[in-house]
Amino acid sequence: MKRLTGTTQEIAKRLYEEQLELAKDNRDVEAVVRDILEAVKEGGDEALRAYSRQFDQIDVADLAVSQAVIDEAFKAIDPAVLGALERAKANIESYHRLQLEKGFEDQPSKGVIRGQLIRPIERVGVYVPGGTAAYPSSVLMNVIPAKIAGVKEIIMITPPQKEYVPAILVAAKLSGVDKIYQVGGAQGIAALAYGTQTIPKVDKITGPGNIYVATAKKLVFGQVGIDMVAGPSEIGVIADQSARPDYVAADLLSQAEHDVLARAILVTNSASLAEAVEGEIEHQLQLLPREAIARASIENNWRIILTDSVESMFELMNLVAPEHLEIAMDDAYDYLDKVENAGSIFLGHFTSEPIGDYYAGTNHVLPTTATSRFSSALGVHDFIKRIQYTQYDKAAILAAEQDITSLAYAEGLQAHAKAIEVRNDNN
Repeated sequence: MKRLTGTTQEIAKRLYEEQLELAKDNRDVEAVVRDILEAVKEGGDEALRAYSRQFDQIDVADLAVSQAVIDEAFKAIDPAVLGALERAKANIESYHRLQLEKGFEDQPSKGVIRGQLIRPIERVGVYVPGGTAAYPSSVLMNVIPAKIAGVKEIIMITPPQKEYVPAILVAAKLSGVDKIYQVGGAQGIAALAYGTQTIPKVDKITGPGNIYVATAKKLVFGQVGIDMVAGPSEIGVIADQSARPDYVAADLLSQAEHDVLARAILVTNSASLAEAVEGEIEHQLQLLPREAIARASIENNWRIILTDSVESMFELMNLVAPEHLEIAMDDAYDYLDKVENAGSIFLGHFTSEPIGDYYAGTNHVLPTTATSRFSSALGVHDFIKRIQYTQYDKAAILAAEQDITSLAYAEGLQAHAKAIEVRNDNN
């Protein structure tokens, strides 16, 4: 663990440089991924089966996950988990319905109509990791906003397994996935981006994955849309003397257990709290089944910054622009207006970050690596297109002719000007 000192700007710069280092591109990985993308583009289903044998040690005959397998998942799932998924689904739906956009139209002058249509993306692909990173909550978070937006077909891919985690397949069906295919890794992203004999090409790809998946998404962007290029998970906590050290430590560790590259940052104006949180971190680490992962994250990436005022705490965290931001203060809601950059905000001593991961309804697919300065949590808006439309009648175009042609000639685009002038019978 490091304690950072210096001016707010100096500390923020160091934190940003450290985060970029954690999320930096790997050229060796990129070279491997480019080869995989090309192989799937050329070889289709057979390339996917070959990579499944190579990477997953499974011989996949049918790429589609059968209805029988899905039915078995519903029989096998723990009833408590099923109930929790259903209630989380209801919360996610109720929140994301509030994000629905409407088109608009106006008539700014006689003979002129302009407006905007809202249309859903046609087909979306959702990547769901397998193994220990198989998170049914991520299925809900990726699929439900797309469904609410009106996406016509949602395809899920997940690495082939000898035995699937039942909650993954159940969450897929509860949230509205149309088809599930057993293919993972960069080859799965290639299948979604280019299409194969079995898997149709999609228009946008969302969902988390390892460095190979993230790199593949980055490389196919432009041919298809993607949600974001996500870096390691991160949490920032703003806390004063009113915060409980055991709460703060638990919340920092909730992200540290994700990955050895995950990052936790505590900004406080209380030296006694900082000391107490350090003690709690060590105590709680020893109780975690994923201690090795969480300990590596904490030892390498945990940072404590001690400031002298509430204002400087928020100033610093706005520069950090964390993925998750907790405000562990009395009357935390009153400080909401001080936040300029964050993926998702958790207010008060009892609003632990995992509430957002699983249950509250806000999305847990969030911008990392300070990209909350210009991007947002995944939502319904990520699954729609905004289409403009315009209509001018003859009188309106004649009234605007001089302005339009003056600009066209000024830019040296005579054909643009002529396209307007040809509509004037007096020319």
